[in-house]
Amino acid sequence: MEHETQYAVVVKDLVRTFGKFTAVNHISFQIKPGEVFGFLGPNGAGKSTTIRMLTGILAPTSGQGIVAGLDIFTQAEIIKTKIGYMSQKFSLYEDLTVEENINFYNGIYQVPVEKRSQRKQWALEMAGLTSHRRSLTRILSTGWKQRLALGCAILHEPPILFLDEPTSGVDPISRREFWDLIYDLSNQGVTVFVTTHYMDEAEYCDRLGLIYRGELIAIDTPEHLKTRFMREDVLEVGCEHPQQALEEIEKIDAVREAAVFGKYLHVVTSDREHAEQAIKSLLGRMNLRCDHVTKIVPSLEDVFVSLIEARDRVEQPMQEVAR
Repeated sequence: MEHETQYAVVVKDLVRTFGKFTAVNHISFQIKPGEVFGFLGPNGAGKSTTIRMLTGILAPTSGQGIVAGLDIFTQAEIIKTKIGYMSQKFSLYEDLTVEENINFYNGIYQVPVEKRSQRKQWALEMAGLTSHRRSLTRILSTGWKQRLALGCAILHEPPILFLDEPTSGVDPISRREFWDLIYDLSNQGVTVFVTTHYMDEAEYCDRLGLIYRGELIAIDTPEHLKTRFMREDVLEVGCEHPQQALEEIEKIDAVREAAVFGKYLHVVTSDREHAEQAIKSLLGRMNLRCDHVTKIVPSLEDVFVSLIEARDRVEQPMQEVAR
C-alpha cells in the first residue's frame, strides 16, 4: 500500500485472529490530519484490538496499515514514539505525585531536557492540577486522573493521539470537560482516534466508524449516519405511561423495535403510516392519552441498533445453512 501522505492513518483489510476467533475482520478506513475519528461499538466488538494494532502493541494477522507514515507491521516500535496513547485502564503510577508522574513520562517519551519544565507546566495547567502538583495521584478523582493521563500521553507533542475508552467510569460533567480538551487538541492539528460506547460522545466526533463483531458496518459523519444509513422511519411517541404502552406497541406488525427515550418512545417502523395509525388506535384502546406520534430524525442509537439488527438478519440464514 502506498504511503498516502494526505492521511494520518490508513487501514486496509486489517485482520486479527486469536486461534479460530476473528476479533477484527477485514476493516478499512482512512483518517485525515486533525480529524476526531470515533470508533463506536459494544464491548467485545473489536475496538480495543484495533487500537492496539494501530499503536504497535499488537501485531496484526493480515492486512495493511500506515500510522503517521509508518508501517504497523515493520515499524511498530517507531510508531510508539510518534503517537500518544491512553489505554482503557488507568496507566499512571498512583503512588507517585502528579508532578512525579509527569517527570517520569517526560523521560519515557524522551522530551528534550530543555523543554521538560515547559511541557510539565503545560500539562499541569491543561489538567487543572497546578495547585495539586505534589498530591499523590491515587487521591485524585477519576476525572482528574484521566486529564492527567491525557497530559502525560501528549507531553512529547505527538501528531496523532489514540484514546481507548478514555472516559469510561467518568461522571458526565468531567466527560464533557475532557471532550473540550480533545477539541482543543484537534484545533491545534492533532489527529484523535477515540473508541467509545457512549452514544452522546459519538456525536462529538467529525466522523464515526461503527464496529460490530469485528466488522466495520458503517462509516460517515454522525449527521450522515442518521440521514443516510437508517432505512426505516422512526416515530417518536408521546403518551401516558410509556413503559406500559411499550410492550403492546412492540407487537404491532409494522413495528421493528421500540424503546423508551427519556419520557418518549422511539419506534422503528417498516411501514410508517400503518404503524402510526396502529399506535394511535392501540393507545385509544388502552385509554392512554396520546400527545403526539411524529416522524423524527433517528438518534445514533437508533441507527446503530438498526444496522446491528440488519446484520444479524443477514447472518442468521447463513448460520442455519452452515448447520
